[in-house]
Amino acid sequence: MQLEGKTALVTGASAGLGAALARELGRRGVRLVLVARAAAPLEEVAREIRASGGEAHVVPADVGEKESVHAIAGAAAALVGPIDIVIHNASTLGPLPMPLLLDTECEDLARVLEVNLVGPFRLTKAIAGAMVLRGAGTVVHISSDASVEAYARWGAYGVSKAALDHLARIWAAELEGTGVRFISIDPGEMNTRMHADAMPEADPATLAHPAEVAARIVWALAHADTLPNGTRVAASKLGSEAPA
Repeated sequence: MQLEGKTALVTGASAGLGAALARELGRRGVRLVLVARAAAPLEEVAREIRASGGEAHVVPADVGEKESVHAIAGAAAALVGPIDIVIHNASTLGPLPMPLLLDTECEDLARVLEVNLVGPFRLTKAIAGAMVLRGAGTVVHISSDASVEAYARWGAYGVSKAALDHLARIWAAELEGTGVRFISIDPGEMNTRMHADAMPEADPATLAHPAEVAARIVWALAHADTLPNGTRVAASKLGSEAPA
């Protein structure tokens, strides 16, 4: 897929992988709508992209709030037109330090699911219909190895990511033949604030840089038609293209 001139909505775009994805997509000529709860860091990312000649708009919002979803979709369409690419990157670990499931409050589990699973479902539902009518679109779910490996104290997050993977597979099965594609990508361990919050003892030197992972995910977007619809893939298995 030719990325230049396409439109993309990226959630969780104010920091970490989301910000790196926004910068890489902007470098490739994608017209961006960036979503995150905190307006100031989100605007800073957008300013960087604009300063480099790209187009980026900000929509401060919480994807875990039901009332925000249609506002996000409506604002995105008003700012850049029909959305070609959605990247569900926003997520939360839940309470820190992460508790055992037996010590996890029901309300905390519900909040993790609202942000990591239900929010992406609602946003896809609000946007994918128009993709179907146009016969094209790509939706990326940012996954985790916690979706396939059972780690103690990662219960709420792991459950949410496992369900997010399967959500992509079901969307793909139901929309097969429409031109709308779904991909789940496990970015691997990265040097981000979220990883530091989860594993403060980890050595940052052993972790991937978000920009490197973003380049691989953007490669996947450019080659989405070569990947099985609904597939789950590790970013480390994907190609990448060096910045121009």
